[in-house]
Amino acid sequence: MADISRLPAPTADQYDWQFEGACRGEDPEAFFHPEGERGPSRAQREAKAKAICATCPVIAACAAHALSVREPYGIWGGMSEDDRELIYARQKARRNIAIA
Repeated sequence: MADISRLPAPTADQYDWQFEGACRGEDPEAFFHPEGERGPSRAQREAKAKAICATCPVIAACAAHALSVREPYGIWGGMSEDDRELIYARQKARRNIAIA
């Protein structure tokens, strides 16, 4: 579940970018995997979703949102769950290096 404590205040100006998303009107199943999906079928679905994201005028806002709330599921801002986990791990490693 997303960490809702990290969400911005529920004002329209915080979320207006979503109205411009290339994903609006697309089947949400393209962006969120069904339970147990693995292997080539998951890779193909993710590639199709990321192709939609690549055309999106608000990809940066979407990615920033997903990273800031640690969105746990789906393709957001052209990033899969695994892509985001890799970013979190890199951020953690940098913090650990800075502390040492």
